[in-house]
Amino acid sequence: MNGLADAVRSNVSFVLVCLVVVALTFAAAWVCEKAALRRRVRAGGKIERILTTRKIVMIGMFSAISGILYCLDFSLPIAPAFYKLDFSELPALIAGFAFGPAAGVMVEFIKVLIKLLLKSTSTAFVGDLANYLIGCMLVLPASIIYSFRKSRKRAVIGCCVGTLCMTVFGTAFNAIYLLPAFAALYGMPLEIIIEMGTKINPRVSGLWSFALLMVTPINLIKGTSVSIITMLIYKKLSPVIKYGIGG
Repeated sequence: MNGLADAVRSNVSFVLVCLVVVALTFAAAWVCEKAALRRRVRAGGKIERILTTRKIVMIGMFSAISGILYCLDFSLPIAPAFYKLDFSELPALIAGFAFGPAAGVMVEFIKVLIKLLLKSTSTAFVGDLANYLIGCMLVLPASIIYSFRKSRKRAVIGCCVGTLCMTVFGTAFNAIYLLPAFAALYGMPLEIIIEMGTKINPRVSGLWSFALLMVTPINLIKGTSVSIITMLIYKKLSPVIKYGIGG
């Protein structure tokens, strides 16, 4: 806990940037979900609220599962050790399909808080911001597309679009912002980070080739794996998630 407090104090401006980003993603999710709900009402559906007591309880449960999965991250031999793979987007995507984009974004945010409380931060919050934002790039498009017309076809399209957004955004965001921010916060020249990538893949010669060859494969693996698992289990879990056992 003291380590987390020290990290917050030493990176106040970066933490504020993170909070602004969280607010913007949640606002986007809320607006899109409201539009989807209005469309369903016009089509003859019943009026629904974005947040209900049951939804809040389920969001808490999915956030706890997601936070634990986030702590169980692991490195891959295709990228430097500070890049970790985890499957914490799985509960967030399921929550987004079941309860809407706002629920998915809330799970993404709360899971980061849980991870910070359990493990603090080893990347001066840079990795945690990346995990949240890149996770939202999968969960938001997928759940928004699904929320406007709930069918298996739309779920598949949503997962494909989400995986593509996650991969493209993750690559560009790392090259443009995250890697320079990580280097600045740690006082580490970017050349050293690029060298780490070159040792793994000799074709890495600069910032963009680093992002393309190190970051892109991880996001593709993550997005594809989470999407496939979600498609396999969501239909069976959906009635229990929404209405409870016997609902």
